[in-house]
Amino acid sequence: MKRIDGAFGTDQFEREWRQAGQRVLFEGFDQYAAKERESVAIRIFELDMVPGILQHPDYSAAYEMAPVRRGEATQEQADKRLRVLAGRQRLLDRPATVHVVLDEAVLRRQIGGPDVMSRQLQHLEDLAARPHIILQVAPFTLGESRPFSHSVTLLTLPTRTMVGYTETLGRGLLERDSEVVARWAAQYDRLQVDALTRPESVTMIREARKDYERHAR
Repeated sequence: MKRIDGAFGTDQFEREWRQAGQRVLFEGFDQYAAKERESVAIRIFELDMVPGILQHPDYSAAYEMAPVRRGEATQEQADKRLRVLAGRQRLLDRPATVHVVLDEAVLRRQIGGPDVMSRQLQHLEDLAARPHIILQVAPFTLGESRPFSHSVTLLTLPTRTMVGYTETLGRGLLERDSEVVARWAAQYDRLQVDALTRPESVTMIREARKDYERHAR
């Protein structure tokens, strides 16, 4: 890369190569994170794992170590992702409303084993007790009535406009088209109605936690 830069009289190629090697987040996620920091309300539907801002540190660490063991990431990259996540989790200390609907699969898929799952689900119970955090579960019994087949986040900005965010394999998409975002919001409203109530959701989370505790003994 230095030879290429020398030929063109620039350091651009080496700099971009170095940044690519250090990239730790999905392409497009930095745009979402900037909007997330501005948001006055967050609505999340998560399909198969606990959303980052609601993760217990042990759950996050277990998840981030998996690609390190597979040789798909370095320990340094995993540590950077965990630091970014810890910073994002401070968003929960704001008064902004956070509404999360978890597919039941999130509770059933083990990340880190029974002990870690038990701590994670207790963490969800604790978060659900905060007045500005609304936590619901979309049970398996919803079947084909569940409106989303991908995880989705909707952010309400100070201007009262909304943006959406979803991810494909390795890439994030910040959706700004007002018609698309309005359609996602309408689907989310329907999901809120069809999901378990807040008390029912906490009960399901608690029962799943107790199951993990029994297996951890």
